[in-house]
Amino acid sequence: MQMDPIQIATPILTTGKKASSLNVAAAIVRVGSAPSIGQNSNPLSTLDFDSASAFRRRSLCSIDPPGVVMTKLPQELEDSQHEFGSKLVVIMVGLPARGKSYLVKKIKRYLTWLQYDTRVFNVGNRRRVASQGDNKNGTSHSHAFFDPQNSSAKSARDRLALESLEELITWLKEGGRVGIHDATNSTRERRKMLLNRLAAEPNCRVLLIESICTDPVVLAHNIAMKLSSPDYKGIEEAQARDDFRKRLENYEKAYQTLDEEDEEDGIQYCKLINVGKKVIAYNIQGYLAGQCIFYLMNFNLSPRCIWLTRHGESLDNILGKIGGDAPLSPRGKRYGACLSRFIKFQREENEVIRRAEADAGTSIAPQKEKTVAVWTSMLTRTKETVEEFDPKEYDIKHMRFLNEIYAGICEGLTYNQIEQRYPKEFEARRVNKLFYRYPGMGGESYLDVIQRLNPLIIELERMTSDLLIVTHRVVFRILLGYLMDVDRAKMPEMDVQLHTLYCVEPKPHGTVVRRFKWVEELDWFVEEPADK
Repeated sequence: MQMDPIQIATPILTTGKKASSLNVAAAIVRVGSAPSIGQNSNPLSTLDFDSASAFRRRSLCSIDPPGVVMTKLPQELEDSQHEFGSKLVVIMVGLPARGKSYLVKKIKRYLTWLQYDTRVFNVGNRRRVASQGDNKNGTSHSHAFFDPQNSSAKSARDRLALESLEELITWLKEGGRVGIHDATNSTRERRKMLLNRLAAEPNCRVLLIESICTDPVVLAHNIAMKLSSPDYKGIEEAQARDDFRKRLENYEKAYQTLDEEDEEDGIQYCKLINVGKKVIAYNIQGYLAGQCIFYLMNFNLSPRCIWLTRHGESLDNILGKIGGDAPLSPRGKRYGACLSRFIKFQREENEVIRRAEADAGTSIAPQKEKTVAVWTSMLTRTKETVEEFDPKEYDIKHMRFLNEIYAGICEGLTYNQIEQRYPKEFEARRVNKLFYRYPGMGGESYLDVIQRLNPLIIELERMTSDLLIVTHRVVFRILLGYLMDVDRAKMPEMDVQLHTLYCVEPKPHGTVVRRFKWVEELDWFVEEPADK
């Protein structure tokens, strides 16, 4: 189990250069030989360059966001380039119905959005597949299978956990970056078994994340969700609830939380209590693990709507020009005025709905903040779109984070002009928008904008109020790609038209997305069908 940091190099398309795939793999920049350091000494000469692991251990920096950091490697290691890049194994810990699956989905979505290849290896799914045909009690396994005194069942559970880990390790060796072992892993013996296996893999860091939940409202919701899992398909609710209660009791008999005894093994871990209300972190090392912990610290379950739209039509939109800082057209100003009225209407509607849910006791968490936040970029067309919003009623902020992708020497041109003046650039962008970086001082790629938006994603997760974001096409795609967990190959091609408003509601079971279109004749927003 290697605790040393490692670096990645990720290709960015430039003039005439094509990416072989959309996989964010390490890109190797050749150097003839390593330079000498000090008095004609070369510390690299003491390393075995036939071993990629030796060079990896020499790395001093763990910051390696794809598309932002590049590492120069010796030519001798060219054939081993697939081995480079941070490898992180996340081992989940916790009793059933404590929100582990919720956390796993969130972490996977976030790291994938940051362009780290991330995959979840769920031991429960493997158990259900293995038990097909042995379903006497209507569940894949009855509560007796989870009895700590049932030695044969314990051996089977451990075997399934190791099989999932082997699959995870194989995937990492094939180029994956973060593998998540999703299981209860609720005893110290089980965790040591997994850690001992990972100790044989020198290029993998390990992070344990324990989810603890003592909130009775959240627990009741989680248990209700569990009763609808594949384990209880076709089973009456009373029978399923009784079986799951006994399963929990069996787990609780043997459960061992992460504590000082685990620390003796030198592991890094995080304990997340009641969805981030309390966080305990120990021995956190490396960029990836640090990003995970910082992200987890900003969770909340407050009901909220995140509204996203592009600015109203600008004068440059009419001309087909990209970039620039043009003002709105008269039509764009009408859109902004209608947007302010519609958000006010929705704000009042949401207050009524949430008050009713709170009174009925169906809300998993109370709404903490009723003020609606409004974020725009620093560009004229987004500022003008929210001119009708009263700063006495809304918390309005203009942010450079939300500025449109900067097109370098292509700023202010139409796509036809770019194709005529810079045909190689036009083709490179067509081949792969995600990796392509516009040429010229300050030119950006999608990957650059993703890193620029990272602090806003953390703030989105932290916020407890409704929020309206008015931004631009590329930024809109990237934000919506995160919120809807869109595949990164599809994200740069998302159709996000002017005068369209999205409403995203984060829920414990997933994300609810609604889309509204401004109908100019009605001067109002009409909700579009979900399947459109």
